Amino acid sequence: MFAEMNTICSRPKPFEFYTAEELWTNEHTAQKMLEYHLNEHIDLSSRNHDFINRSSQWITDYCDLGPGKSVIDFGCGPGLYTYLFAKSGADVTGVDFSQNSLAYAENRANENDLNISYFHSNYLDFDTNKKFDLITMIMCDFCVLSPEQRSIMLKKFNKLLKDDGKLILDFYSHNAFEKREEAQSYERNWMDYFWTAEENFVFLNTFKYESDNVTLDKYTVVTESDSFTIYNWLQYFAVDSLRELFDEHGLTVSELYSDVAGTEFAADSDEMALVAGKK
Repeated sequence: MFAEMNTICSRPKPFEFYTAEELWTNEHTAQKMLEYHLNEHIDLSSRNHDFINRSSQWITDYCDLGPGKSVIDFGCGPGLYTYLFAKSGADVTGVDFSQNSLAYAENRANENDLNISYFHSNYLDFDTNKKFDLITMIMCDFCVLSPEQRSIMLKKFNKLLKDDGKLILDFYSHNAFEKREEAQSYERNWMDYFWTAEENFVFLNTFKYESDNVTLDKYTVVTESDSFTIYNWLQYFAVDSLRELFDEHGLTVSELYSDVAGTEFAADSDEMALVAGKK
């Protein structure tokens, strides 16, 4: 028992283990995530629907979306943004590795006769010869990626973006990092059986890596017959480091906001959003 508890409480190196795909492709957790996506009152899998409506309208207006414009949303989930982008008349593509979420998105698009192409793929592996006027990755999805994965995505953005296209992403800031604290807890059947339909105990260890501006929520799920661990990494960014990172990959940050709804940038914001283009 001591050895098992020691493993549960052990601190890995930053991004040493990566389980994001398991979270979204497991049939049980994928269904739970979809339920949270579609709950219009909470900010969990997706932001609340009021924010999404304001955000999508701001992006649509800012990028002058409409017929003749092409958009791709990486990590599109159930298509909450792609649906609204497509209502402008734009040609929209969504990429996600949750089959449950994509099935919902595709049904909604078909019911409303919207021009949206969905691809079931890990966006790290996705490729196309098409070029886009707008690329989005929203809900701070970029922050869950390791340094190597971030480089893959930035190279992909550069390749897929039109010369005059725009890239819009959001991030957690150092201010949000300062508010995080290390903690340990356990709970029976966490969040109404989120991780498994079986009776379970969930051990949550939150680790903070001061020199890397990284946090980890490490979930160890124990049932009568099995146990598994999910690693939820988050990287927190400073404006200067983001500019340097994008510059290294042939992209230039042109504007900063406090969120993807176009809120004026504030240095003390927990989140920030940027607009970038090709050099």
